[in-house]
Amino acid sequence: MIYFLKLSNHLLFFYYFVSNLGYLLMLAVALKTSAAHLRRLESIPFDWIKRSPMVPPITILVPAHNEELFICTAVRNLLDLDYPELEVIVINDGSSDSTLQIMQGEFRLRLVRTVYIPQVISAPVRGLYRSDSDPRLVIVDKESAGTKADAVNAGLNAATSPYVCVVDADSVLERDALLRIMVPVLADPERVVSVGGIVRVLNGSEVEGGRMRRVRLPRKSIEVIQVVEYLRAFLIGREAWARGNMLMIISGAFGVFRTDLVRAVGGYRSGSIGEDFDLVARLHRHLREEGADYRIEFVPDPVCWTEVPSDIRSLARQRARWQKGLLDVLWPNRDMLFRPRYGIIGSLALPYLWLFELLAPVIELGGFVTIILAACFGVLSHSFLLQFVIFGYAFATVISIGSVLQEELTYKRYNDWQDVARLVSYCFLEHFPYRQLHMIWRLQGLWQYLRGDLAWRPLKRQATQSLGAD
Repeated sequence: MIYFLKLSNHLLFFYYFVSNLGYLLMLAVALKTSAAHLRRLESIPFDWIKRSPMVPPITILVPAHNEELFICTAVRNLLDLDYPELEVIVINDGSSDSTLQIMQGEFRLRLVRTVYIPQVISAPVRGLYRSDSDPRLVIVDKESAGTKADAVNAGLNAATSPYVCVVDADSVLERDALLRIMVPVLADPERVVSVGGIVRVLNGSEVEGGRMRRVRLPRKSIEVIQVVEYLRAFLIGREAWARGNMLMIISGAFGVFRTDLVRAVGGYRSGSIGEDFDLVARLHRHLREEGADYRIEFVPDPVCWTEVPSDIRSLARQRARWQKGLLDVLWPNRDMLFRPRYGIIGSLALPYLWLFELLAPVIELGGFVTIILAACFGVLSHSFLLQFVIFGYAFATVISIGSVLQEELTYKRYNDWQDVARLVSYCFLEHFPYRQLHMIWRLQGLWQYLRGDLAWRPLKRQATQSLGAD
């Protein structure tokens, strides 16, 4: 027993050492990649791209369920984005409020008779509408299947562009976001099949008429901590993974995909919990099995602003759902592990997700248990415990501060020095008790999935504040 406890504690130390070392490596890669991206942006003629007829058309897919408060504001802003050829498809996913009626009055919708070919599976479509005030706007009215994935599939069937961009109805895109997210596609249209953009925290910022007016940090501590998390996840994690062509997730709030490939893999899996992660995993599988030369990219500057949970209950539900979604993708794709045909995805990306994402809360809980048992049996080395705590805290804090500094050295969205100081201070504060709460929520997600609780629980939102609805 004594030997087991000593071994467990040393393995735990080694686990955290490898995990933090991996993040340190990703930080170095991300810093180098961001610098190269900024240099590339200096030579890109965005004004020319905005007017060029050679830029490939994009269809924006907007799933909407009971969005009557701000759907018109969201649609007007999407139609007003800087992009040469644009189509906006709003999927009214069985709304029980006045979402469809409000759009009919605002955009002069008329029912159209057209061929609708269900190339991917979705719930029945009741009708298609086109706007007389702006022909670029199409509404797909469908019965609800209870999932965002099913709604997007219906829009995917109606899309006419070679690229689709999935955007949440309550998100705010910066005006040039589409131009910027398409930079990798324009640079290498043969190989780049999908691009993800960065998602940032909207809470606390000033929004007017659905447009970002001033970027500010939220006031609530629980929201500021999420700002640090988002910066770390996007500016370090996704940027580094994309550099090695191992990006496994493109946020469901803002991502561009080649339409034909999404259809080729059957669209979104309707029953998936994490539909964004699931789609990217199936794209990797399909393209690797086809032996294709491809890239899935991430661009850190086309910004999508989204509201994050502002209360503990909603945040707990979200993080539990994310963990369920992770297991829901990794388990069906377990046959990709260490298979030569799946290359670096099967040998590095997926094993990392299994060991350092899915099993992380289980290993962390096991670590707490063995440390307590070791203390009870009198075999816990105080020097070892002190080294472990200092090492883990220092490493994690350095990574978080690195993400904040990267933000300030490159994109500088938070211009108020007080906001920057608060961000840095929360890098020191997020590891207790927030980290332990996060572990509990993720464990709850795993337990819910294993006992068959796959229900989606809606989050509490403050929609009118988010979009500054008219």
